[in-house]
Amino acid sequence: MGKKIIRAATIGLSLNIFCKDLLRELADEGYEVVALSSPDEDLREVEKREKVRAVGVQMERRMSPLKDIVSLVKLVRVFAKEKPDMVHSMTPKAGLLCMVAGWMTGVPVRVHTFTGLVWPTAQGLSRRILMLTDKLTCMCATHIVPEGEGVKADLERCITKKKMKVLGFGNVRGINMDEWKRRVERVEGQMLTFVFVGRIVRDKGVDELVAAFVKLNRIYSNTRLLLVGPYEEHLNPVQSGTKFLIDTCECIEAVGAQKDVRPFYEQSDVLVFPSYREGFPNVVIEAGAMELPSIVTDINGSREIIEDGRNGLIVPARDEQALFEAMKWMVEHDEERKAMAAHARPMIASRYEQGYVRGCLKNYYKEIFARNCGSFAK
Repeated sequence: MGKKIIRAATIGLSLNIFCKDLLRELADEGYEVVALSSPDEDLREVEKREKVRAVGVQMERRMSPLKDIVSLVKLVRVFAKEKPDMVHSMTPKAGLLCMVAGWMTGVPVRVHTFTGLVWPTAQGLSRRILMLTDKLTCMCATHIVPEGEGVKADLERCITKKKMKVLGFGNVRGINMDEWKRRVERVEGQMLTFVFVGRIVRDKGVDELVAAFVKLNRIYSNTRLLLVGPYEEHLNPVQSGTKFLIDTCECIEAVGAQKDVRPFYEQSDVLVFPSYREGFPNVVIEAGAMELPSIVTDINGSREIIEDGRNGLIVPARDEQALFEAMKWMVEHDEERKAMAAHARPMIASRYEQGYVRGCLKNYYKEIFARNCGSFAK
């Protein structure tokens, strides 16, 4: 049996989305792979689909000191029993708990992938606590993988001086270009449709997006806005005025969470993704693969995928007027918008094709195990 790797996330959904088919590929290449997260239906699906063993350890997504201690004790027991050669975590809580538990039990290789940072947009005591947990995660990790150069720069500036490596062009998931391609051509003369895909919350810039679109629609009535994603009423909800506009404006259609978002990209002309913070937004990659130009904010990840003026436009975050101007430009510059759309898919294919992204990770594992071969004597 080859080296044992535990891939961990706080909830099974993260493993289900970000490690789809990857765990099976690793097992096929000779690794012994264990999937670990809170016990839920997604973890069971991962176990069945990937044909790997799964271990459930309950972890809270939010700060919960007493429950976190219980989770840490359980993880220590799991790692002591499993004796993995590597623990590779993603998502904040799993990262903190798994890196500490891995350090306590002497796991030789402890890798954490930062897919995004929460503290840059937090304030006060919350910001200090979030930074402290990231520092502790980095202290206990032997290897740190930022998902993009922006995340790496923030970590270097405020969290750790340890050596870090961005794999490939960034992004931990990659995209299957055969699955993500336009199957239905847009018909000339249709309404120009902007689409947003993500959680309908304040930090995704939905307040600014809806206000900017309503302003735009008063000038150009042949425009439409699709909102694809769930509301989160108890976690960073949009303003009540925004919800009212979504409910009452005939040219705004909120379709809720969708298992397959590709049909909504196919109905659209431009992705608008005005988020305040991201690690490396898969939505922007998906839209590009579906031949859509994007309007994004000048934040980590988004500015690494979009080249301003080539495959989209970049605007300041939290700036409703700048967002309005960019959307207005897309309406008024039909040929330029189509040229951006033509550039979008080739740029995504050259940087984020799934086989390439996974190859970067597999090579990284091989490099780590080759460098640390003396650490694995049992």
